Amino acid sequence: MVVEETIDTQSSLIAFGRRENLPVVLKVIKDQGDEWRSGEVVAQFDGDGSVRVYEQVPGAVLLERLTPGNSLVRMVLDGKDEEATNILADVIERMSMRESPLSGVDGAEEFVTVQDWARGFERYLATGDDQIPEELVMAAHGTYSDLCASQREPRLLHGDLHHYNVLFDSTRGWLAIDPKGVIGELEYELGAVLRNPIERPDLFLTPSDIERRLRQLTSHLHLNLDRAGGWGFSQAVLSAIWDIEDGFRIDAAHSALRLATVMRPMVGAI
Repeated sequence: MVVEETIDTQSSLIAFGRRENLPVVLKVIKDQGDEWRSGEVVAQFDGDGSVRVYEQVPGAVLLERLTPGNSLVRMVLDGKDEEATNILADVIERMSMRESPLSGVDGAEEFVTVQDWARGFERYLATGDDQIPEELVMAAHGTYSDLCASQREPRLLHGDLHHYNVLFDSTRGWLAIDPKGVIGELEYELGAVLRNPIERPDLFLTPSDIERRLRQLTSHLHLNLDRAGGWGFSQAVLSAIWDIEDGFRIDAAHSALRLATVMRPMVGAI
């Protein structure tokens, strides 16, 4: 690979360049966190709705370079959220096209599951931290646990599919990047969509916008509306917990907490 440009982020080193005149991106992960097996996760989707993998090992992945590579965020900021939501639904649909939920997923038992992520609620409650109201954490934990116990057809999901992680390529269209990789039912995948774009929470915090997004996504993907809403609510609280675990201080103005507060009375009532 001939390197033309590098970007050093908190979590990874990213190099842009060419290999045998093919535009490529090399991503090297610094620590064994959520993205350590991202190359293996992306490879499972085989380019269906996602960027293609040329080579990968734990901690590093060589990918096709998307051009121009602009994210879906701009479309939402330009007032085209319905169009952006349709694109996200299409990407999710393409990534989920498998004969059976876990067919062809090598070592699926080694991937993290949504049940594993539920431990975040327990860790937070054990700390005695009060940045998130305990009642809200308990309600979200209960909803999340109930959904985990009644999942239908769990499969490998992107796990962090939102507007910033969907880029445009002039040849292949809109494609997903940077998966975390988690085993869960498809309704789970919609949660991150509801919390973004994070820089403009005013665009996704009204009950009407939340309901419109949920109906649009679940109708396109033929998913259960109530389950998607429950995942969206409980994941919003879990997202806030993860921010605290990452060292951030949060308050009632935190966008995910605001979303959870708005969604709580909506769960099961849409």
